[in-house]
Amino acid sequence: MKAIRKGIIPCGGLGTRFLPVTKAVPKEILPVIDTPVLGYIVDELVQSGIDQILIILAPGKEAIREYFTDSARLEKALKNKPEMLEKVRAIGKNVEIRFGMQKEPRGSGDAVMQAQEFTRDEPFCMSNGDDLIVADVPATKQLIDAYAATPALVVGVQKVAESETDKYGIINPTETNGKTVWCDGIVEKPKQNPPSRLAALGRYVFTPEIYERIQKVKEVNGEIGVTDAICDMMKDGKVYAYEFDGKRYDMGDRFGALTATVDFALKRPELAEKFKAYLRSVL
Repeated sequence: MKAIRKGIIPCGGLGTRFLPVTKAVPKEILPVIDTPVLGYIVDELVQSGIDQILIILAPGKEAIREYFTDSARLEKALKNKPEMLEKVRAIGKNVEIRFGMQKEPRGSGDAVMQAQEFTRDEPFCMSNGDDLIVADVPATKQLIDAYAATPALVVGVQKVAESETDKYGIINPTETNGKTVWCDGIVEKPKQNPPSRLAALGRYVFTPEIYERIQKVKEVNGEIGVTDAICDMMKDGKVYAYEFDGKRYDMGDRFGALTATVDFALKRPELAEKFKAYLRSVL
């Protein structure tokens, strides 16, 4: 069995819930204090043993490439500020980062297809570019370990409130063994009677077969959904869900981003006490 060394991060969404700022700034590099969301996601992959990452861009997202590219001009300006210079030079240095391009918004399945040459016949992980997850053991590492024990396509899930199930793809479970949940379908944003409270939350381990299945998916309104391909593999017993540990922040949502900023500030030694005092004063 091949070890998982490659990861992909699709960054094609328009970030409409963050307009007007996302007219100019990709939602994936909006900051949590002083680090872009995408920076934390890349760190999670590195901490999970991934050493090659493909970031799949869309038109208008070139600022993401710039963030992970060396800047001689900036480094020269920081030559007398060694601490800041080190932080800038450290960006993306523990991993090989490549970039792909999804030229048209043709859905998540089409975005994954851009990675076929990159991953070839290897299993790989995928992280959504706007899902930030904080955990003692990185969420991706949890899924990789699950795959090592039971090789198959793995969908990362967590329980959400029943009132929130209409916001997510909800799995239909058939058998549960600890954190491993075998399933036979995913219902997208069910308005009523959800099959469970287990929501797919932006972390996956894919087997190479996903490409073949995506190619069989029919376009709907000009888009190809990766969920349809996953459900097709479920019919053959080649997919299970894994209920990972960790706190997830939906960084494509304004409230999710606000809660992340508060929580991260309270964990920063240089900010925590001052920020707590400020919160007390306004509350």
